[in-house]
Amino acid sequence: MKTTITDVAKAAGVSIKTVSRVINNEPSVRQPTREKVMTAVKSLNYQPNLAARNLAGTKSYSIAFIYDNPNAYYVIDMQNGILEACKKQGFELLIHPCRAKSENLIEEITDMIKHSRIAGLVLTPPFSEMPEFVEHILTLDIEVVRIMSGDIAPDDIAPCIMVNDHEAALSITQHLVDLGHKNIAFIAGEAEHMSTVERLRGYKKALKDNDIELDTQLIVNGEYSFESGVQGAKQLMAEKNKPSAIFCCNDEIAAGALFAARLLGINIPEQLSIAGFENSPFSRQTWPRLTTAHQPNPKIAEDAAKLLIAKSRKQQAKSIVTHYTPQLIVRDSTSNVT
Repeated sequence: MKTTITDVAKAAGVSIKTVSRVINNEPSVRQPTREKVMTAVKSLNYQPNLAARNLAGTKSYSIAFIYDNPNAYYVIDMQNGILEACKKQGFELLIHPCRAKSENLIEEITDMIKHSRIAGLVLTPPFSEMPEFVEHILTLDIEVVRIMSGDIAPDDIAPCIMVNDHEAALSITQHLVDLGHKNIAFIAGEAEHMSTVERLRGYKKALKDNDIELDTQLIVNGEYSFESGVQGAKQLMAEKNKPSAIFCCNDEIAAGALFAARLLGINIPEQLSIAGFENSPFSRQTWPRLTTAHQPNPKIAEDAAKLLIAKSRKQQAKSIVTHYTPQLIVRDSTSNVT
């Protein structure tokens, strides 16, 4: 027969309520008692029924992650990071894809929240960058934590995990400048994403710091996709003032730019240097491997989930990093200008 919470309480010599407190990681249990209960849990191989816990009381032991992002690697990293926090805290994760530009977005998410009885939402772009949407979610009496691009939070609507894309983009562009490049192009992601805005701002700042005149013909608007990199690189290499280096807004774009260079018979990095951003699998699966900025997405997501769970329990968040700066990784796709 399946082990019950009553069996655990008997084995540990404590009340059912004490077992519940330990399983829910509540701070009001003494360490010796906590260890005694966990020993019983492990010896009996007790598996808490989280769905039953959600239905039985007013507390929810689930959080949700909604997303609208074409980058599958980013979504998977976010899911894995959030799941890691959920496993440690005894929570379940509800994953809900949806379209940010849908006319029925608010109604869809409102219904999902009411039917799923979640404790809170982890929001990534573009949802985290939609203040009216966030404000509406907060009226539903759940917690929200946002993952956003920037060095400081844009407001105090809800807590944020900030990613300093500006500083990282400046480092990538400076690396290209240090290699002797002056004609440095930029292929952007979607203009409405703050990551695009911040990375473009870092690119422009590095050029200004090095007294390199900005050539707007070398900035190509695009999307966070492989195809955008292919088209953007072809457009740039058809210009009279061809770039000697291209900084792409993410690794998927960079992989597309590298593919376009091969189609055009351009050697990388001898004739053209290409850099990406995020250190996704794209950066390691291309040849040559891409210079990029390492963005620890699973850790960022885990900290967002830990902060969300702590807020849902009215606890103080501990050991949570709220500011990240992606770090430059130099690989084979960039070299000195020839």
